[in-house]
Amino acid sequence: MFEDSLVDSGGKLKTKSKYWMIATFALNGVIVAILILIPLLYPEALPKSSMTAMLTAPPPPPPPPPPPPPAQIVKPIKMVSEIDAGLHAPTKIPKKIEMVKEEAAPPPQVAGVAGMSGMTGGSAGGVLGGVLGGMGAAPTPVVKAVEKPKGPARISGGVMAGSIITKTQPVYPPIAKAAHVSGTVTLHAIISKTGAIENLTVISGPQMLVSAAMDAVKQWKYKPYLLNGEPTEVDTTVQVNFSFGGS
Repeated sequence: MFEDSLVDSGGKLKTKSKYWMIATFALNGVIVAILILIPLLYPEALPKSSMTAMLTAPPPPPPPPPPPPPAQIVKPIKMVSEIDAGLHAPTKIPKKIEMVKEEAAPPPQVAGVAGMSGMTGGSAGGVLGGVLGGMGAAPTPVVKAVEKPKGPARISGGVMAGSIITKTQPVYPPIAKAAHVSGTVTLHAIISKTGAIENLTVISGPQMLVSAAMDAVKQWKYKPYLLNGEPTEVDTTVQVNFSFGGS
């Protein structure tokens, strides 16, 4: 029994490991072949992401850069002087030369001036007598009064800034200060004859600061603006500055 358990027992110990190895290799080969053929026969069994990655075409190459613009051809301009353009040598000599006679201009007529009794055409004394005789009869020039413009007078904001009597400082909105919003609010104002703000509209500026600027400017008071010695309405602009150091 001990002798049969040894490998070198003289061939008495028989085994079938050789056949099992061949069968195992054959079975593994069949399994690998099946795994390879299934995706080829049934492509829908593959994940969609894998199929998308396999079938996605590569991106096209970038387009070539545009060609440079063609150079502009500057055509030289030939300068021709007026003398060369207007004076040309005759191509042939005429056989007959005609003399062109121009008629004499008629004598100037002396017309009378309205309001001058001595300055009439054909009267005795001629032009000099008419002028001397009509010096005292010249019409008196009429000076028209300067008409007052209709509507408010358009005055710049810088000029009206020097006429402010009462200037209420705007209150910086807390929400604008927290958001670090600053800038200048420009308003269009109509100032009455007494110097009060009649109408106020927004031209530009941060939206968070507009309300505070209008509330302050509505309380401003100006000196009455005089035009020809009379108070008049003024159309102007007002600027209100907002900064973190103060408005």
